[in-house]
Amino acid sequence: MLISELAKLTGVSARALRHYEECGLLVPARNSSGYRQYSASDAVLVARIRTMIAAGLGTSVIRRYLDCARTGDRGTFLELCPDLRAELDAVAGRLDARQAELREQRRRLSALVSGA
Repeated sequence: MLISELAKLTGVSARALRHYEECGLLVPARNSSGYRQYSASDAVLVARIRTMIAAGLGTSVIRRYLDCARTGDRGTFLELCPDLRAELDAVAGRLDARQAELREQRRRLSALVSGA
């Protein structure tokens, strides 16, 4: 299938698909005219990439651990190894820190509103 077809099938823009290719996440074949050619397995790969991005992983981390991603009855999951566990713990730590910052910001906003 062509990039427009994969974009429609996966709900991901053609621009995003080209970005995944630039990042080394997606490697389409090329036809004799130079057009990108995708297979059904590429659609599964795009779903895995999107799931990992939605979980807060950057493309460089995804590139290193995309081979650990699996798709099962309950969606995409990762087979964990110690290095990947450390990466995921770091992401969780950044999220926790950001949540704490937001709670503090919310407290300050409430104090401004109440005049305290």
